[in-house]
Amino acid sequence: MKDKLPHALLVVCVIILMIPGLAWSQDMNWTHFRGSNLNGLSSAVNIPPDWNEGNTRWKTEIHGNGHSSPVVFGNQVWITTATSDGAQLYAVCVDLRTGRIIHDVKVFDVDDRISKHGINTFASPTPCIENGFVYVHFGSLGTACLRTADGSVVWKRTDLKCNHVQGPGSSPVLYKNLLILHYEGTDVRFIIALDKSTGKQVWRTDRPEEPYRALANIGKKAYVTPLIMNVKGKDLLISNGSAVCCAYEPLTGKEVWRVVGGAESTVPMPVAWNGKVFFYTGSVNSPGGGTYTEMFAVDPDGKGDITATNILWKKRDDQAHTQMLTPVVKDGLIYTVNTRNFMMCIDAATGKELWSERLRSDHNASPVIADDIVWFFSVKGDVTATRTGRKPDIVSRIQMDSGIWGTPAFIGKSVIVRTEKYICRIEK
Repeated sequence: MKDKLPHALLVVCVIILMIPGLAWSQDMNWTHFRGSNLNGLSSAVNIPPDWNEGNTRWKTEIHGNGHSSPVVFGNQVWITTATSDGAQLYAVCVDLRTGRIIHDVKVFDVDDRISKHGINTFASPTPCIENGFVYVHFGSLGTACLRTADGSVVWKRTDLKCNHVQGPGSSPVLYKNLLILHYEGTDVRFIIALDKSTGKQVWRTDRPEEPYRALANIGKKAYVTPLIMNVKGKDLLISNGSAVCCAYEPLTGKEVWRVVGGAESTVPMPVAWNGKVFFYTGSVNSPGGGTYTEMFAVDPDGKGDITATNILWKKRDDQAHTQMLTPVVKDGLIYTVNTRNFMMCIDAATGKELWSERLRSDHNASPVIADDIVWFFSVKGDVTATRTGRKPDIVSRIQMDSGIWGTPAFIGKSVIVRTEKYICRIEK
């Protein structure tokens, strides 16, 4: 009996792993904006390089409007959506295998309406998800935790406010027992950590006021998702803004360092590679007319104001407006599309532009790297795939039937794409 028991247990474990929904490889989860590690890197393989309708496993229409990206856990895909006037805010769950809508939950009825930019929606922040729970965020309109099993609401918060002016945009981040949120409006700017189980505040840290004093009021807002990175064995929460990028202790909210720069709304989240952090500033008015943005490379090992000491390089982009997408970095190469629609590759060590190619439309969704291919997605539905490397090597150009604003999820051998009207699963 003793000899047979280990073998029997092994058989049971194998059977469990084969049953859909009971267990799932981590590779099949995509838990945050830009993936489970917040970095836009996927272990997905065999993605069809030139997909078409024949590669569409399912396609499901989603009501309302939303630019939030899909998140995936097990057999569930979650997104948020809203009515065009922002009066009702929803969380929608789709079955990964079939595309069938499992849950369609009206999370909030909104009495106090807010304004938004013409290209934004009231459901632009991406949810985050873990085993059993999904966290949906609509900026100052509300935040909630839902059970993934039945769509029931565990807790809600509607008291956290800032004046977004142009609508919500920052996505939530899970860290240990915390749900971390970035609020940066024209009136108030703060980072807050909630107990993910209860929604109660654990800590709140106001952004420093000094860097914002010289900015026009409209430029003080930002829509950045924070990044967690490890620096010499300690985790840092990196949160950029329109005037300053700050690092915080993620468990306490204590500021560790700051880099001052920029003068207008900031959207892309910071990215990290090889112990360095990279981020865009907001757009700055040039003395000679026009605007420009800069990408900073920063050594994150420091304390206090490290603006004069830890900036490794700056890359200026003239005649550029507020950058929308977040770059992706792998093997020392940064891939991005600027606001003049130039797809480019930048050396992460030096800031030198290695190559660029003009694309035909704006890119708000962030690029993803899967199987050594960089995927770019445009607001007109253009999909451009190029191999990673120091020279351009475009694999394919694909045209979807409507625009792509949210960053797709790459899992297993599939891509989950949300367009303006649908969510679909692409597979070879």
